[in-house]
This record gives sequence, C-alpha cells and structure tokens, in this order.
Amino acid sequence: MYTIELKGITKTFGKHLAVDNLSLAVPQGSVYGFIGPNGSGKTTTLRMIMNIFYPDRGEILVFGEKMNPAITDRIGYMPEERGLYKRMKVRKLLRFYGDLKNGENIKEEVDKWLARLELSEWGDKKVETLSKGMSQKVQFTSTVLAKPDLVILDEPFAGLDPVNAEVIKDAILELQSSGTTVIFSTHDMNVAEKMCSFIFMIFKGRKVLDGTLESIQEEYGNDTIRIRTNEGISALRNLKGVEKVNNFGQMQELRISQDSDPQEVLKAIVERSRVNSFEVVKPSLYDIFLRIAGPEAREVKNEQDTQIEQERIHSLG
Repeated sequence: MYTIELKGITKTFGKHLAVDNLSLAVPQGSVYGFIGPNGSGKTTTLRMIMNIFYPDRGEILVFGEKMNPAITDRIGYMPEERGLYKRMKVRKLLRFYGDLKNGENIKEEVDKWLARLELSEWGDKKVETLSKGMSQKVQFTSTVLAKPDLVILDEPFAGLDPVNAEVIKDAILELQSSGTTVIFSTHDMNVAEKMCSFIFMIFKGRKVLDGTLESIQEEYGNDTIRIRTNEGISALRNLKGVEKVNNFGQMQELRISQDSDPQEVLKAIVERSRVNSFEVVKPSLYDIFLRIAGPEAREVKNEQDTQIEQERIHSLG
C-alpha cells in the first residue's frame, strides 16, 4: 500500500519547468529520501503534495485520496523556511500547534517530546531566547507531536550540530518503527544512504533515481576502489584504467573503467606506495550524485549537445 502516489505531475513557474512529468509511489511505513541539487524541484514537489502549490498536470493521491481538509490532520509538515512565533513560550506554542492538528493528550505529548529532545528546562522560555539548534528541535516537535500518519520534513538536518542531528535521526527512526511514513529532503548523502528505505533523486525537474540504495548501486556495478596509502593522493595520479580519483584526504575513491582489472590497479599502486587498505565496492550515493549532477556530468552533457549539433549541421550540409 502506498501513502503517496504522484502520477505524471508537472509544474511550471512562468517559462521555468520546475517539475517535469514526475511519477512516484511512497510505500506505507517507509523512510523516503528526496535528494537533488538546489533548484532541482525537491521543495516544489513537497509543496505540491501539501497542496501549497497545485500541479499544472497530473494527479496526487495521499492515503489513496486527493488532498482534503480531513487528510491534513494526518500529516505533519516541516517546511524549509522555519517559522515559529518568537514571543510565545515554547510549551504554550507546542500545545497550540498540537491543538490545531486535533491531537490527543497534547499536554502529555508536549512534555514527553521536550524531555526526549532535552528541552524541558526551556519549556517556559520564549522561542526568541533559543539557539538555532533548539529552535529547530522545537519546530520538529511541533510537526510530530500530534502523531501524524505521514511526516514530511524539508531539510530537517540543515544547520544542526552532530549531537542534535543524532537526536532528530533517532526520533525519525522511532516514528518509522511505530508505522509512520516519513519523507525528508536532504543534501547529506551519508544521511540518506544510512537512513532511507528508498531514495529518490530529482535533477532539473526530472526523476533520475528511485529505489533502494542496493538497487541504485546495482545499476552502477562494482567500479569503485576505496583505498588508503602512505602517500595519499600523490600515489594515485595518472593510473592506467582509472577514470576518476575522488580525494577525501585520508582516503581516496577510484572509479575504474569497465575493462580494468582492480588487481592490476592495486599492483600499480603498490609500486608507488605502501597500501594500508584496499576494497572494491559499489559506488557511494555521494559519487552517484556527482555523476548525475556534478561538473563532470555537465561536461559530458555539453559534449553530447555539441556532438548532436555537429551531426545536425552535417546532415543539413
């Protein structure tokens, strides 16, 4: 059963095509990650699900129905632009939001979440006195305390320090374990890779990835070598059979060509430096993201466009 179904939705703003013929199905009880570069259409898609924007074409079903007022009470939505009443006290603010969603036992739920997110001592303080991280935890609490069946979070980890990001991560997984469907957008590929049941990538308004991490990686094969050497990046320059080296400082990832033998690559590296670790792996989500949306992908696209144009001119001549 699907919590959300998008069927061929398209959205334009003037001449800008923001979302192009997008179809998507979000299984009930999953954690579904939305990834993509800035301006790719993630937030526009989330806002169409919430009926903030209306698609020009296509159909959106939530819990098997078109959006209506009764459904909105079953959804918790945290937008990218955070917004809290700064002069209200935290506990009073959260009770207000809970009552808006017709939540049950809101007083108890507010106190539970304040304790869970280590905010109890701030319950009677005004929102304007909170740090950015605390404010974000309050915003998250306002989104989930009425126990919605669907939670939509736009960049929930943006700006959080590792401690607070861990708290929110655990809370999201706890929601999933209770049967809640969670959709969140993120720029953090590590978070998406580790947390999400399914990953969806949108690029220039179009769906380019959709599936489990394993199924996405399977499309790209075992073409990546993860390696640590004494000499670091300097030992990995101009290696035969290596298409690209991604340098992470203490560790490097090598993308090898289809006809290359990883053992031959290792042999060449050993001649240059001591190898501390060597592993043939499937590409990370970060690497796949760069292949689709990074500078290298744009260069390939430009080359393809140039070749197509040259062939067109040749055919005319």
